[in-house]
Amino acid sequence: MENQYLHEVAITGIIIKDGKYLLIRRSPDRRRFPSMWAVPGGRLETKDYIDFPKDTENFWYRVLERTLEREVLEEVGLKIKNIRYLTSITTIHKDSVPSLIISCIADYDSGEVSLDMTESSEFAWVSLAEAKNYQLIDGIYDELVMAENKTSQ
Repeated sequence: MENQYLHEVAITGIIIKDGKYLLIRRSPDRRRFPSMWAVPGGRLETKDYIDFPKDTENFWYRVLERTLEREVLEEVGLKIKNIRYLTSITTIHKDSVPSLIISCIADYDSGEVSLDMTESSEFAWVSLAEAKNYQLIDGIYDELVMAENKTSQ
């Protein structure tokens, strides 16, 4: 690796509505994990903060939350609320790019699912038990279990 400090940063959201979780099936044209089921999310981009006023002299707050709100709205047309941290995972993809993925839980706020077909081809609201019937990206089911345990406390 050329720069051990340089990582792609992504954030994903396990969206909860009426006790069910939103899954999306990634488009078959996606470079990573085509046609597999996942939860909405995406990469942090400078546009998620650069055009906003800084919250302090040098820094922006809520950048990850803003990124997740943007990604969910773009990918599935929903507004979310009550975003909270669940876990973080890292990987080095086949293209040698290291990624840090921050996984969050969020509550459905408003809207109807409207898929960006370049991103995903199907969606489903599922229970934890039903999620086992989907070809999930590695780790997603474990995160759903964590979310279930966290929200049932």
